[in-house]
Amino acid sequence: MAENEQAPDKQLAIQKIYVKDFSFESPCTPQVFQRQDWSPKTDLNLRSSHTTIADKTHEVVLSITIEAKEEDKTIFLVELQQAGLFHIDGYTDEELKAIVGSFCPNILFPYSRESIAGIISKGGFPEFILQPINFDALYAQGMAQAEAEATATAEGGDNNGGGAAH
Repeated sequence: MAENEQAPDKQLAIQKIYVKDFSFESPCTPQVFQRQDWSPKTDLNLRSSHTTIADKTHEVVLSITIEAKEEDKTIFLVELQQAGLFHIDGYTDEELKAIVGSFCPNILFPYSRESIAGIISKGGFPEFILQPINFDALYAQGMAQAEAEATATAEGGDNNGGGAAH
């Protein structure tokens, strides 16, 4: 293979991991601590986003919201944006999408788990263990859903004479 035909060196490095935004609310305190029989329902909302900061530097933000409710009352609400700067070079566009959509959130998640467990404990609540998340499966599911929506939009656009919004 000629020298100019060699694949570029692939580089992936963590430059910085940091908390971008973090909040904890417990609107029912101190009354909630006087009860022994509460069993809240916990809802988890998770998403990630990506911004190119410089040519080869990318910020990935993992946003996690956890709300514990009992009936219609919020017991606690945690909102966290765990972020990281990553140097990524030499990858195809498809590989880059997979890295920022799956690999980087996998790197950020343990930091998120620790921060969330700590703030809930400091809020006076029992230990909270955020279960592992399969970001590879979530990324694949998101890509499949985006592809299905694109196909449906393209087909709908052909059938409704100009692609009007649905």
